[in-house]
Amino acid sequence: MSIPPFHLAIPVDDLAKARAFYGDLLGCEEGRSSEHWIDWNFHGHQLVTHVAPDRLLPPVTNPVDGHDVPVPHFGVVLDMESWSALAARVKAAGIPFVIEPYVRFKGQPGEQATMFFHDPAGNAMEFKAFKDLSKLFAK
Repeated sequence: MSIPPFHLAIPVDDLAKARAFYGDLLGCEEGRSSEHWIDWNFHGHQLVTHVAPDRLLPPVTNPVDGHDVPVPHFGVVLDMESWSALAARVKAAGIPFVIEPYVRFKGQPGEQATMFFHDPAGNAMEFKAFKDLSKLFAK
């Protein structure tokens, strides 16, 4: 499946912390930047962190599979090996999980590994991996 890359701009309050988190921890390649923003290669997608400390929203959650899922959130679907490696890196870095890594919807068509955590600016992120990627949009 070939899909066009998405573009997402998010608010952050500190570009140095964004560099450490997105560049060092998540391994995103840095693209263009200024003193107000940084472009990141976020798994082939264009993620831009813009300095906008007053733009951060209060947290809201919705119930999913017995957990309080933060809204809004963003992330990508990884292969299971990359997902497990990322979970280990996040845990080793001492980043607290909003929802610990686990497998949701076990035995159902949408069975998936998922985890949620925040970036240093409080943006909620979800990374997931599917047992069967062809079931990404299964009902």
